[in-house]
Amino acid sequence: MDLSLYPQAMAMSAKEFVDWSRGVMDDLARTTGVKKAVDKIADPFINWGVRNSIYPLHFGIACCALEMAACSSPRYDNERLGMVFRSSPRQTDVLLVNGWVTHKLRPALRRLYEQMPEPKWVIAMGECAISGGPWYDSYNTVQGVDSFIPVDVYIPGCPPRPEAMIDGFLKLHTKIKNSKIGTFMDD
Repeated sequence: MDLSLYPQAMAMSAKEFVDWSRGVMDDLARTTGVKKAVDKIADPFINWGVRNSIYPLHFGIACCALEMAACSSPRYDNERLGMVFRSSPRQTDVLLVNGWVTHKLRPALRRLYEQMPEPKWVIAMGECAISGGPWYDSYNTVQGVDSFIPVDVYIPGCPPRPEAMIDGFLKLHTKIKNSKIGTFMDD
């Protein structure tokens, strides 16, 4: 192998080398057509895996939290849809917000959202999370979590039934299925 073609690789830091080599590999994959082949084979499998292993971080602070707990019961069995609740934002990909959010709580909720790894989604469950609920005109209530974090699915109700929560997660499944999640190499 002729190293004179890559003299800059000799004087790079580890991060610079990784960035440089990623660019070289990406160019190679694009010019040879490997990118399209890998995406065509890997995309359906990875997308299926992401859809069927959703790890929500439950952020319930009001009566909707009880309906969420009912959804985990044997009667509704949300785990059959791949929903396994986690307690750490670093192990989750869905932030399930229910209950009213106050201005004092907003920074903590935003921080939890930022700690989640990509890809990530947000579900606003119940009228309080969607619009502030009965406290929409209170001086201390945020009128919807979508005012400070992006919301992907809304589950209306006060409180929404477990069936509505399952329907909301199925809508998220559809959204993930129609997305580019699973594409091995970016365009």
